[in-house]
Amino acid sequence: MSSMDLLCTERATECTAMPDPSLLSDRVLANLLRTEDSYICSSSYFQCVQTEITPPMRRTLAEWMLDIVCLHDCSEGVFTLAMNYVDRFLSVVPMDSSKLQALGATCLLIASKMRQTTPLSPKLMEFYTSHSSSARAIRSFEFLVSAKLKWDLLAVTAPDFLPHLLCRVPLQEGLTDMVLRHANTFITLATREHKFCMYPGSIIAGASFAAALVGINWSSKGGWPLSRLLDFLGTLLHVERDYLSNCFLQLEDLLKETLEENSEETRDASTTPTDVNRVDF
Repeated sequence: MSSMDLLCTERATECTAMPDPSLLSDRVLANLLRTEDSYICSSSYFQCVQTEITPPMRRTLAEWMLDIVCLHDCSEGVFTLAMNYVDRFLSVVPMDSSKLQALGATCLLIASKMRQTTPLSPKLMEFYTSHSSSARAIRSFEFLVSAKLKWDLLAVTAPDFLPHLLCRVPLQEGLTDMVLRHANTFITLATREHKFCMYPGSIIAGASFAAALVGINWSSKGGWPLSRLLDFLGTLLHVERDYLSNCFLQLEDLLKETLEENSEETRDASTTPTDVNRVDF
């Protein structure tokens, strides 16, 4: 039974495998770090490849795609992977702006097939495009996108690194789920913005992880100070501390901008860490 056949009070159950410690080994992390460079996409495609599509259009598309992901409670990583497809496709194929929504729908369809047991359907994507793209057209577009990406669809993205960070940083009992949720929120915020395309997934994951810990005042709860945390993450991810710190600061600024957009309340100008709990998708 598909998710569209469920009653309004029912929810589809996602079947997932039990955690496997062998998938969190140093060897697996090294493979992720070595592979991720193949999936980094420069934001310069707006100047070099695309003539009609602009960064604000990409932002609008990302928000539309995120709405669908949230409505259908898609698995973690579907949105990030779909936007990776969008950016990689736009880096090699000039497009009319009228086709952008169809591209987003197609990339969501493919990403859901890669990341969850019950994927979204072409018919559902047709519905969300207000029938401007038929299910048949989306299926055809799916083949084109896959071919242009050279069928390399299991891209390494930021969420893939979070389990490796969580198991290597000594968090207090009960904090793991909260930190994971907050880190995924920061990753989602970064994925919406084209300027973060220049960062590999490991850097976004590391900066998001650090921002999540700062947001819950981890250092005051017996955790490490920010400087030590960034040093540790930089060593673990094989990246310069300044590079990681720069991404972290951009994420903090982005969160503040997002909260200002979503709230008309006057914000307190104190130095208290920004509350990631107030971000509502």
